[in-house]
Amino acid sequence: MRSIGAFLEALWIFFIFMGCTLVFYYGILWVSAEYNDYHRYEEPKGRAVKVVQQHVDTPMLESSFERLRFFLRHGE
Repeated sequence: MRSIGAFLEALWIFFIFMGCTLVFYYGILWVSAEYNDYHRYEEPKGRAVKVVQQHVDTPMLESSFERLRFFLRHGE
């Protein structure tokens, strides 16, 4: 009689584990689907302003020191 009770308890724990696993799995699928529809690089709406503008007449950066200064100044 004791082994049947232990078996039923193990079965109950198994079903709880499987239920929680399925809830977690479908939750992850839902979050993934939500973020797949999020367009990160689409045109901004409203009164957005471009922060850094690349000019055509900007000279090429000659050295790595100039490149570092440009990076620190503009935050590239």
